[in-house]
Amino acid sequence: MYTLRHQLLTCFLLGGFHFMLAQAPANPEMAKGRDLMTDRDTLLDKGQGDSTFWIRADKKVVLKDHPDAARYDSLWLSELYQNAELSSQIFEEVNLLEEIMADTTGLESIVLDTELLKERLQALDQKTPFNISYNPSLESVIKSFLIRKKDLMERMLTASQFYFPLFEQELDKHNIPLEIKYLAIIESALNPRAKSRVGATGLWQFMYGTGKMYGLDVSSYVDERSDPVKSTIAACQYLSKLYDIFGDWDLALAAYNSGPGNVNKAIRRSGGYTNYWNIRRNLPRETAGYVPAFLATMYLFEYAEEHGLKAVEAPRPYFETDTVHVKRLITFEQISKLVDVSVEELTVLNPSYKLNIIPYIPEKKYTLRLPKREIGKFVANEDSIYAYVEEELKSKETPLPQLVKAEDRIRYRVRSGDYLGKIAEQYGVRVSQIKEWNGLRSNTLRIGDRLTIYPRKPYVSAEAQQESDKPLNNSEIKFHTVKEGDSLWTISQKYPGITIENLREWNGIRGNKLLPGTKLKLCACSS
Repeated sequence: MYTLRHQLLTCFLLGGFHFMLAQAPANPEMAKGRDLMTDRDTLLDKGQGDSTFWIRADKKVVLKDHPDAARYDSLWLSELYQNAELSSQIFEEVNLLEEIMADTTGLESIVLDTELLKERLQALDQKTPFNISYNPSLESVIKSFLIRKKDLMERMLTASQFYFPLFEQELDKHNIPLEIKYLAIIESALNPRAKSRVGATGLWQFMYGTGKMYGLDVSSYVDERSDPVKSTIAACQYLSKLYDIFGDWDLALAAYNSGPGNVNKAIRRSGGYTNYWNIRRNLPRETAGYVPAFLATMYLFEYAEEHGLKAVEAPRPYFETDTVHVKRLITFEQISKLVDVSVEELTVLNPSYKLNIIPYIPEKKYTLRLPKREIGKFVANEDSIYAYVEEELKSKETPLPQLVKAEDRIRYRVRSGDYLGKIAEQYGVRVSQIKEWNGLRSNTLRIGDRLTIYPRKPYVSAEAQQESDKPLNNSEIKFHTVKEGDSLWTISQKYPGITIENLREWNGIRGNKLLPGTKLKLCACSS
């Protein structure tokens, strides 16, 4: 039995920056392990006393730590990655639930014995703190999900294996019913980067202000509302507070969706009722469908097998990963080269880093999450990794984006087409706040005026805005040719600043399906 000792030393060879990867084994048989490099790589042997080191001539570094390091199954990673688009479907479903419950067309095609449904709902009611009882509206929602959203529910059954262990641990810590885990499906379709039309973000859909209350920061690099661990802890704290106020989990859920103020108004308008189903007609439209959607999801998860809902088995849950604090700015691309984890997988595991860059701020600890057995590669070679990163960043032609905190004050120059509502939406603030900060008595703006703004979400500098507003020449028009496996979300991730909504608008897309070979415009321009 021979031991392979890992050494990673920094050296400058032929004017280039290279790494010594692994000490060659003394045993000739073990030397066959040089498949660490691919056939096309050039291996250079450099004597170092009694040791021989392998140096990679093309500067592409591969670290070897655990030969049996766990990898994601490609289908599983694809499942998580493509689920990103489902958040828009769940948003629409909850918003339209009132109409869905009123329209029973086609529901008769689902065989669901009402008496059996009543028995199952009663069984759920007995084992949960929610007020679960049969009503025709809830039956309509369940049938609708089985007809119109069966595929979505099966995808959620698959993705839940990844996130639910995390949710259950935190819910248990905070003495919150474990069934609250189903709330994240209704909120975001288990997409940590989901963003609603009003700006709520993450698995638990925090607005900026609420997230800030519970310690979730937002900057140009990081949005902690998308951090699965931090946002789950914040959601538990918020839900606990809401339950302390209302003493009822149904009302706490309604308040989580629309705010405690709207629930209090609904209670008053109903004449003092405090049962969700009695105040439901007085709640905002989305909230009226929110709890029924939650209960229908809970039912379908608990009785998935009985309804023929099947999941792809996950090779490992969220906690089969581990974290390390970064000690300097590092990009996903660099990490991918060094520890041989794909950028796509890094994006799934580290969704709070908006630009695929982990910043470094001495007073704040940012973490990198990796598959558990890959962590060793990073930790064992940390010093050399950061030396490599520093050298590579120095050689970049263009600097990385400067970290911009959402709370920083900016000076905004009014341009043609601007109005207060548009500017307020851009920076996540209210019109009244802009008027107050600038002593404005009316909503009138003049081109060239300078406004002081304290943004509540990351912003783009005025220079960058002007640059992005320039009309593109025909030679500058960009297209993306759809490849097999592409989705609107994966395409949007390849082009900074482009969202799924942009792609839909610029290309007249309504659904989510893309035909390989199709050319998509990447700008608001004529083809």
